[in-house]
Amino acid sequence: MESSSAKKENNLKTFTIASFLNDFGSDIISPIWPLFVTSFAGANMAVLGLIDGLGEAIVSISQAASGYFSDKTRKRKVFVWLGYIFGAASRVGYALANAWQCLVPFRVLDRAGKMRGAPRDAIIADFSNDGDRGSNFGVLRAFDNLGAVCGILFSIAMLDVLGYRSLFLLAAIPSLIGAALIFANVKEPKTKDKFEYKEISLKDFDGNFKLFLALSAVFAFGSFSYSFLLVFANKFGFAVAAVPVLYLLFTLVASVFSIPFGRLSDKIKSRKKILMISYVCWLFSCSLFVISQSWISIVLAFIFYGLYKGAADTVQTAFVAELSPKDRRASGLGGFKMVVGLWALPASFVAGILWDSIGTTAPFYFSIVLTVISITALFFVKEKKLSRIG
Repeated sequence: MESSSAKKENNLKTFTIASFLNDFGSDIISPIWPLFVTSFAGANMAVLGLIDGLGEAIVSISQAASGYFSDKTRKRKVFVWLGYIFGAASRVGYALANAWQCLVPFRVLDRAGKMRGAPRDAIIADFSNDGDRGSNFGVLRAFDNLGAVCGILFSIAMLDVLGYRSLFLLAAIPSLIGAALIFANVKEPKTKDKFEYKEISLKDFDGNFKLFLALSAVFAFGSFSYSFLLVFANKFGFAVAAVPVLYLLFTLVASVFSIPFGRLSDKIKSRKKILMISYVCWLFSCSLFVISQSWISIVLAFIFYGLYKGAADTVQTAFVAELSPKDRRASGLGGFKMVVGLWALPASFVAGILWDSIGTTAPFYFSIVLTVISITALFFVKEKKLSRIG
């Protein structure tokens, strides 16, 4: 009979491998998606924005819905492997599409596959303890980012060789393998007692969760898409061929530092302090774009952006899981991701208006103000006292 420790190790290993594979397949597409939509599929920039904006909305809604139903049915794994299959199927659809209108339903399917996030994170939070929860999420994020780095490199190397359609078809395979691994290897705890799930309400969550949800929405409103960073670098003087290298740089930094940040949050028994560090890193990144005088400052800005991603993506999930009631954990994670995702929608739109009407540094000034507000509010969030379980 498999021990609890062995089951835990098997689950984490399976999730990290599947996550690596899925992000590898997904980020084969990410660097070439705008070019594919605008040049190959014949869409203009407005249509590209519409498709991507719709995708972000679907991500937010699917995360909240899957979290709710995961708690209600007490089933989590099915949302994870099914989400990977959705992602794989969408890439096949992209490969077969002959006009941008055909891309819309497959983009919706692709983004709906993100429903895997909250249930997967809830499984990891459930089998973790206070002494290793940050580390476990750090390992997961590291493999996410490593898969992204490998996918980007593969895309750059193979696009001219394979072309869009063959590359998209190939990108579906890793996610299908990931789905099979989750289906076959992840073991969920069996529930012996009948469980009556009450309808979800904000009343089920305490003031700390609500305050963190509110400050996260404010921060999300100021943390616009990384696309603005890449466009700024291009306008600053970086050649078009060098811009993907900057994309790789921050992704690689996030991958390298995800595990150390997660482990540090376990060691010091505080997720909030690491999250504060992540906000400060974003603050430094924005400030460097504002005062940029040389290519070195731009490179440093991307490094700080990677540090922000590595810290925030790791400890934020653990923090929300610990602020949520245990029987509402997936709902809390899904609701949090929905709120942040929905506020992220107007963030890039407002940043674009500021960029066009005032100047290229205006979005960064706006974000600096909102980040300072978020950091101030974070001081008032009381985190759960973590035990010293090793």
